Amino acid sequence: MAKPTTVVLVPVWGLGHFKPMLEVGKRLLTRSGRRLTLTVVIMPAPTPNVASEIDAHMRAEEAADPDVRSVRVAFVAPPTDHTGPEEFVSRYVQAYASHVEAAVSELTCPVAAVVFDLFCTPLLDATRALGVPAYVYMITSAAMCALLLRAPGLHEEVEGEFEEEEEVDVPGLPPVPPSCLPSGLQNRKVPTYNWFVYTGRRYMETSGIIINTVAELEPRVLAAIADGRCTRGVRAPPVYTVGPVIPLTPHPAAAAATEEEEEEEEHECARWLDAQPPSSVVFLCFGGSGFFPAPQAHEIARALERSGHRFLCVLRGPPEPPSKTPTDGDLDALLPPGFLERTTGRGLVWPKRAPQKRILAHAAVGGFVTHCGWNSVLESLWHGVPMIPWPLGAEQHYNAFTLVAEMGAAVEMEVDRKRGNFVEAAELERAIRALMDGGEVERKVRERAVEIRDACRVAVEEGGSSCLSLQRLCEALVDGTARPKS
Repeated sequence: MAKPTTVVLVPVWGLGHFKPMLEVGKRLLTRSGRRLTLTVVIMPAPTPNVASEIDAHMRAEEAADPDVRSVRVAFVAPPTDHTGPEEFVSRYVQAYASHVEAAVSELTCPVAAVVFDLFCTPLLDATRALGVPAYVYMITSAAMCALLLRAPGLHEEVEGEFEEEEEVDVPGLPPVPPSCLPSGLQNRKVPTYNWFVYTGRRYMETSGIIINTVAELEPRVLAAIADGRCTRGVRAPPVYTVGPVIPLTPHPAAAAATEEEEEEEEHECARWLDAQPPSSVVFLCFGGSGFFPAPQAHEIARALERSGHRFLCVLRGPPEPPSKTPTDGDLDALLPPGFLERTTGRGLVWPKRAPQKRILAHAAVGGFVTHCGWNSVLESLWHGVPMIPWPLGAEQHYNAFTLVAEMGAAVEMEVDRKRGNFVEAAELERAIRALMDGGEVERKVRERAVEIRDACRVAVEEGGSSCLSLQRLCEALVDGTARPKS
């Protein structure tokens, strides 16, 4: 009997990238009727705590499914002189290229394709040497894919810094203010900018682009990509919209190191939410890396107190080097004196990691103040919860712009990017009131969030747009119609 064909996944470290890629791989496996298997090539994370989390999660997945296996390559020392995370990832992946090529070439079963993370384009040389089709998996939006595909053209068309231009043209979107561009695109003088341009150029060499979005969520930008408007008339590779890719339930074999903590968090937060009226609570949470110093935390506290609305606020402390994971928040140091006493019964401040997906699913939650990481955006939209964007870095300002200007599922808030994304108490209070006070603004964004929720759920059902797109991708992989670009 012939050995089954495998799809090789090459994620980057960091659970926010790793889990969604593994999830889409598992969907491919199921959709193919087990005619495909998964092989995950693991490049060791640069920090030990992240590496241990990845290893624990991968071991659990392998134990649960014999068609999922992993190959670990030898550790390579990370670069120490970089100007941004995109440069860091791209250069670090480049150092792993020969190791990944060797790992794939040594597999004993046929390889249908290699799927790599969005800033892993240096690996294209390895897949080309092997004669294997390569796909890029975008954990971000179609709007971000359009911007990356557009970046080489913008580089040639725009003289000087983008911030000197009044607007940036990304086909399929309203004109983008330069202040909303990802941080790596704002300064041409640093190497990170060059990696953005390089990445967008090399996407054109792939056999396809897999995007964690829903066709009905971003129709105009997807049409612009398909029409070649983002790539100056040259047809882009086929796009597969397979989202929302959200691991909706934790794996039963989750790592013991975090299981008890997450259960306790769920118990404490859920018990408090159970006592609140429907859609009455504004939830504030800022991702796996988000934390604030005391001056900003004080502004948050004043806004919450003055808004009069119920709240659940996750407030973490700064990481302890070399880790980049926030520590448990010291609420005595972060909050104004007497704040917790004055808001007893109306609010809960949670100083540890929170079960975000479960909180967003709770009927008591009526709004979400979010850092606008794409995973968090999709989780909120999946549950029909409208948002207030508070971007902190990476592509989050761009996500915030598309949420407000294109999708209409969020209330805009002024975030001072030049002051480290600082938000005044009065501005946060205004945005919370606009979202939660029951006026016309709330009605519009809440209706839009519910429309998107319904579209997302239909998309992943049998016959839905994401289901059909995943089927097309499976057919290309199983039937061998996927071919490496020459």
